[in-house]
Amino acid sequence: MSAVFQGYEQDYGVLTADITNRIGKIPKLAGEEKKQMVMNVEKQLEEAKELLEQMDLEVREIPAQSRGMYSNRMRSYKQEMSKLEADFKRSRIAYSDEVRNELLGDDGNSSESQRAHLLDNTERLDRSSRRLEAGYQIAVETEQIGQNILENLNQDREKIQRARERLRETDTNLGKSSRILTGMLRRIIQNRLLVFVLGIIILITIILAIYFSFRGH
Repeated sequence: MSAVFQGYEQDYGVLTADITNRIGKIPKLAGEEKKQMVMNVEKQLEEAKELLEQMDLEVREIPAQSRGMYSNRMRSYKQEMSKLEADFKRSRIAYSDEVRNELLGDDGNSSESQRAHLLDNTERLDRSSRRLEAGYQIAVETEQIGQNILENLNQDREKIQRARERLRETDTNLGKSSRILTGMLRRIIQNRLLVFVLGIIILITIILAIYFSFRGH
């Protein structure tokens, strides 16, 4: 299941990278070329949304104990999609401003410079935001791995505790068995001593009987 999700992730990464590149080109184009670029980006955004839907369906099929990490990734991808749509909207607005600036002449050139500077700052902020999101994603995944390790350690501790309890029960049973065997051995020894004593008594009785019998004759 995760292999399918990773395949979608790769496709999504390639597609969003191309969308980002094209969005950056839109303000620099004009006429039919720009219109065609806008249409292409709109189509790619729809494809990216469909990929996100497929990824979301795959996440729902992943077992609950492993789903958290993928859910966090999906939130990050959805936020990225929202930013792409916002960037695309800004690029289209910038195109409208460019047309207006061309009609205004020199004042438009000044406005164009300011707009380019603003877009450059926006791109830098977006790159910084993506790096922060990537760092956050790594931290979340690391936390998830840590939680899984703790769960495994807790399970191992419970197994060890159960094994210790079984050992204590075994020791208790062995102690009882040892006491029973000791008692049986003691009784056996006592019985043998009793038989030995009885044998001696019988032997002495026989010897005395024989002695008194010969003495009587």
